[in-house]
Amino acid sequence: MSALDTLIRVHRWQLDERRRYLAGLDGLASRLRADAERLQEEADAEARAAGLSLQAGAAYPLFIAALIERRNKIERSIAEVDIQIAEAREAVSVAFQEVKRYELAAANRAREGRERLARRQQQAQDALALDMHRRKAAEQ
Repeated sequence: MSALDTLIRVHRWQLDERRRYLAGLDGLASRLRADAERLQEEADAEARAAGLSLQAGAAYPLFIAALIERRNKIERSIAEVDIQIAEAREAVSVAFQEVKRYELAAANRAREGRERLARRQQQAQDALALDMHRRKAAEQ
C-alpha cells in the first residue's frame, strides 16, 4: 500500500466522520422542530381547554408564559443548530474535495504506470520484431 493510498483512506475516513456529524445535526434539528410543533399543539389544546373551564382559564396565562419561554429556547437552539449544519456542510464539501484530489492523483499515477508498462512492452515487442527481421535478412 502506497503513501497515497493511505492518504486516501485517511481522508475518506475523515469525510465519513464529517458526514456522520452532519447527519447527527440534521437529526437534532428534526427533533427540535418536532418539539416546537408539539409545543404549538399543546398550546392550542390548552387554549381550547381554557375556553371551556373557568379554572383552566385562570391558569392559562401562567402556562402560556412558560410555554412561550420553552418555544423561544427551542427556536434559539434550532437557529444554533442551523448554523452548525451550514458549517458542517462546508466541512463535508472541503473533505470531499480533498478525497477527490487524492483519488485523482492516484488515478493519474495508475494511468501513468499503465502507460509506462505499455511503452516497455511495445519496446520489447519492437526489439523482438527487429531482431527477427535481422535474422531473416541474414539468412537470405
